[in-house]
Amino acid sequence: MITIQQATPMEAQLIADIGAKSFIESHGHSGPVTDIESYVSMKFALPVVAEELTNPDNIFHIIYYQGRAAGYSKIIFNSPHPLINDAHVTKLERLYLLKEFYGFKLGLALFEYITDLSKKANQTGIWLFTWIRNERAVNFYKKAGFEIIGNADFKISATHANPNHIMYLHYVQTH
Repeated sequence: MITIQQATPMEAQLIADIGAKSFIESHGHSGPVTDIESYVSMKFALPVVAEELTNPDNIFHIIYYQGRAAGYSKIIFNSPHPLINDAHVTKLERLYLLKEFYGFKLGLALFEYITDLSKKANQTGIWLFTWIRNERAVNFYKKAGFEIIGNADFKISATHANPNHIMYLHYVQTH
């Protein structure tokens, strides 16, 4: 059984825990251990996540599988990117799934849910950054129809950055 619900500031600790664990699972080998640990301790600290959850521009959803939190997403409507000509686009800032839940199509279910929200908010597409070496994620997004439109460095620390694809999915308008 899969359920998806919008997160509130009350779930800040849960979001922080999932974010830290899933980032280490998918990116932990992408740089020096001290850099990864420092990044995780800064970006997924409870006060940081709590503040993100209180920002009305950030929309978080948690996906549950058989009653257990399996992952979450963070999207931002009307978040333009210089490489995208469309005005009203959604940024998919995070779609994190814990490794133990891989293979249950939960990432797809959460992705479809947030793209439906994006379309209902009259957005014309959705874009994201994804680490070039995260082949699982790159293939997932390509299969969903995203195109690579550029590259950028994702700063992990003062001395380390990971190369990322900038990917975009323009929604096909149906009337």
